[in-house]
Amino acid sequence: MHIHNHPVEKAKEQLSVSPASISEIAYQLGFEHPQSFSKFFKLKTTVSPLDFRRSFAR
Repeated sequence: MHIHNHPVEKAKEQLSVSPASISEIAYQLGFEHPQSFSKFFKLKTTVSPLDFRRSFAR
């Protein structure tokens, strides 16, 4: 769905450049629970937020 693209793109941006924790990013994006954010992110991208962030640490 198009409406989900914006939060995913914003999350990808934050995970790749921000030192904020995944929980902080989840709250910034309006998720009440970090676990909900992680499930949503993985559903939309097939990788967890942590694995996505780790891909930039190499």
